[in-house]
Amino acid sequence: MTELTRHPEKLRRARDEVRGCVGRKGKVEESELHRLACLKCVVKETLRLHPPAPPLVARETTEHVKLDGCDVPPKTTIYVNGWARGRDPNSWERPEVFEPERVMRSSVDTDGHDFEFMPFGEGRRICPAKNVAMAPTELALASLLHSFDWDLPEGMKKEDISMDEAPGITVHRRSPLVLVATEYGGVEVKDKPQC
Repeated sequence: MTELTRHPEKLRRARDEVRGCVGRKGKVEESELHRLACLKCVVKETLRLHPPAPPLVARETTEHVKLDGCDVPPKTTIYVNGWARGRDPNSWERPEVFEPERVMRSSVDTDGHDFEFMPFGEGRRICPAKNVAMAPTELALASLLHSFDWDLPEGMKKEDISMDEAPGITVHRRSPLVLVATEYGGVEVKDKPQC
């Protein structure tokens, strides 16, 4: 929600997609998530920029290897910095910019096989609960966008939102996001947006 609040046009696009697909009925169903391409891109782009656990699970070398020209002896602990991988200019054009559309037009595999997008790890050691985590995240965001219009408190501008992060078991924003929710009245969305 923070990145969407900082980028109102992207919030509008994702909200209109959800409302256009779901319609006026009471709530978003998990069975509808596959139709919400723009929303899925928003979640993946957010995970690219703000991975919840940036230092991925450590690995230990079993034999002598060369990594990027460096000799690495056996039994060396190696950490992969998921935060840095998600912001690597060799993998991502304008990596510091929140741009959900990049997920659709990118050839980067978002399942961790290309080692550029790795919020859940990479390769055959990717987190087995990845899909278990994604569905509720997408459903929660879709429900928030479907049921409410979101605004900043009076007198606050999007530029005032701090993106400072606080370390911990997972990374999170240092200060909470405060928004004003107005219940959505159910007006039909005429044109379904393209992400």
